[in-house]
Amino acid sequence: MWIELIKDFWADLKVHRLRAMLTIIAIAWGTLCVVLLLAFGEGLGHQLMVGMMGAGNRIMMIYGGQTRLAFEGLAKGRPVRLMEEDVDLLRRALPGVAMISPQYRKKVSLTHGKETALTECEGVNTAFEEMRTMYPAANGRFLNDLDVSERRASLFLGPDIAKQLFKEDPPVGKTVILDRMPYTVVGVMQTKMQMGDKNGPDARRAIIPYTTFKTTYGNRYINSIVVRPDDPGRQLALKQGVYSVLGRKYRFDPEDERALGVWDFIENEKINRQVSTGISIFLGSIGMLTLLIAGVGVANVMYVVVKERTREIGIRMAMGARRRYILAQFLSESLLISFIGGAIGLGISAAIVYAVRTFVPISYENGVPTAAMFLGRPILSVGIMALTAGTLTLLGVMAGLFPARKAASVDPVVSLRYE
Repeated sequence: MWIELIKDFWADLKVHRLRAMLTIIAIAWGTLCVVLLLAFGEGLGHQLMVGMMGAGNRIMMIYGGQTRLAFEGLAKGRPVRLMEEDVDLLRRALPGVAMISPQYRKKVSLTHGKETALTECEGVNTAFEEMRTMYPAANGRFLNDLDVSERRASLFLGPDIAKQLFKEDPPVGKTVILDRMPYTVVGVMQTKMQMGDKNGPDARRAIIPYTTFKTTYGNRYINSIVVRPDDPGRQLALKQGVYSVLGRKYRFDPEDERALGVWDFIENEKINRQVSTGISIFLGSIGMLTLLIAGVGVANVMYVVVKERTREIGIRMAMGARRRYILAQFLSESLLISFIGGAIGLGISAAIVYAVRTFVPISYENGVPTAAMFLGRPILSVGIMALTAGTLTLLGVMAGLFPARKAASVDPVVSLRYE
């Protein structure tokens, strides 16, 4: 049966060669649009997540605020200023804390030889490396426990500030004067994509142990606390716990959201995923409309085939051909046209995606991110291929269903008189 159906399809293809080829090209073009738009949309969504993680890996940054509600006889409008001891308090009181670090911050001057740079300096602990994705490049490291416990003058630099101070020389092991105090560079951060650069990009950041920072500058209050839950799903409970614990210490209402400022990367990540999904749906819809227009062409071809083969259909039915065979014949032809065009479009799409991923670099040029670094590379995922195949199947069925039903409902007597 299938051999006969393919022979019939090939015969129809030769008779309607031009119309069939144009339809196949339209299907290929529609498939190309769908696949490329979805692939670039998924690549953009992936890059948005990479940039989001570059600013903070599922963390919350907690700042002191100002009370908005009166509490236990205390007036509203009181400032809440966090201290280093609050880090240990939260670590002990909240079981859902996986990592936590105090964060001191100050504008400093860095000098090496004749080069001087002004930048943001932060005093943190070792957990900051993973929480803020500040991974060291080769031949270097981040701060370690000895740097913190011994209050060492160890310095970790962002790549841009390191390049400004050292040019092409390797920075690790060299001495930098930080506000008139000598520090040893222990590592330089890998170049990373970062979206959301509160207080400046990490590429221009100087990092020292928080113990060294406090000893040097004598700060009583910390600028913020960076905390990461052991389970992102417990983010809301952890945030409520922070308000509860610090509310008892600083005597403010735990429902007073203004008492603390919270920059929630986990919530931003959820929003980012929703935005990425919306972009993919929008781009995919544009491609689907193009493919739908091509489907109209398939239906048109099938109607022409049915019209020209009316007598043949009548003869077959008069000789005992069943309606389901006629129905299957025209449905299969419609599906074959869709699949041939789809295979061509998918093959060209895969080649374009491979070429872009291979030859378009995601990097910095003269310290400036390339457009590809923001847009990302297209991703041809299994989900996109499955969605495209399903769409082509549905398109082939819908484009061939009505012509096939018309062919299967032909009256043999009437069709034999058809000219």
